[in-house]
Amino acid sequence: MKQIHIRRFLSLLLAALTLWAAAVTAGSDSAAAALQQLRQGSRLPQQALRWELGDFFGLDSLSAVTVMTLAQSPLLLAGRSTVAALLSAGVTRDPPEPAAPESPDTPSPSADPSLTDGLTFADNGVPAQTTAPTSSKGYTVVNGVYLKNSSGTELDADALADGSFAAQLTDDGPQVLIVHSHGSEAYTMPAGQEYTPTGSFRTDNDACNVVRVGDEIAAALSERGISVLHDRTLHDVPDYNDAYPHSLASVEDYMEKYPSLVFVLDVHRDAVSDADGNQYKLVSAEEPHAAQMSFIMGNAYDGWQENLKLAIAIQQNLSADYPTLMRPITMLNYRYNQFVSPGAMLLEVGAAGNSLDEALYAARLFAQGFADTLQS
Repeated sequence: MKQIHIRRFLSLLLAALTLWAAAVTAGSDSAAAALQQLRQGSRLPQQALRWELGDFFGLDSLSAVTVMTLAQSPLLLAGRSTVAALLSAGVTRDPPEPAAPESPDTPSPSADPSLTDGLTFADNGVPAQTTAPTSSKGYTVVNGVYLKNSSGTELDADALADGSFAAQLTDDGPQVLIVHSHGSEAYTMPAGQEYTPTGSFRTDNDACNVVRVGDEIAAALSERGISVLHDRTLHDVPDYNDAYPHSLASVEDYMEKYPSLVFVLDVHRDAVSDADGNQYKLVSAEEPHAAQMSFIMGNAYDGWQENLKLAIAIQQNLSADYPTLMRPITMLNYRYNQFVSPGAMLLEVGAAGNSLDEALYAARLFAQGFADTLQS
């Protein structure tokens, strides 16, 4: 009688173990996967069955426990030969692949330390954002350079991609003229370095506005052996609305006096704010963080393609080392005085929320890319 009770108990235990095996292997899509699930479970059920049945009637080198377990699952039973082969070879779980160390989206290049000389990058308290396209939708892409075309004129990407441009350096005299149609455009200074405003984020203090940025570009280009003239006139003071006619008059005077001038850089800064008027700074993802820059190019004049091709070439050069330094080029149906030369461009350096140091660092990087493009 005692033996009958023991065997009833063991029969119930075996039934429970069968249900356990079915639960463990649920969801497995192959015999091998199901077997791995079984082997990863507790070893206690298998030891109990071996105590009752032993391993003396194995089939295909399988123990009694394994054979009985296979019989409860059509999936496992159909793959009995696979199970046997896996067991004879020793089924093991491969260790997970070690996680690759995360690399930054835009690794910082090994920039010349002199490019940050004298800059402290003191926090001015303005929140930062980096503007970069996440897809080509809505853009024309030429040699990896993104163009936001709002001009109403279709762009021929293939014609713009040949890498050529008309404006070239010569040795005849001054080559580059830097002007500021909106010279009073200023930045957000850190605490203790504030300027006296003459408008919303504007000042006639040339140490804090885009004229200071023009000084930096001029100095950096001169170090590369490029002859530069810098018109420091505030063409938007006192009349902002007539700024472009005023700056055009200055450019024409310079070009008449210096016929060797080929490149005209009209240096501005942008402004980016939320619905409440709170400013944002635009910075590169690369460190040190430079103010992001952008070309604003017009096409309401003959020959605008050459100006645009020059901007594309410079931006392509800069983006090779600083992928997020330049924002997409903006194309608009205006002239921006760019008809004066195939080397005329409008460059925005940062935004009103940027610090002056961020803008000066960007100016140095721009001058480097400009010189590399023209001197290569």
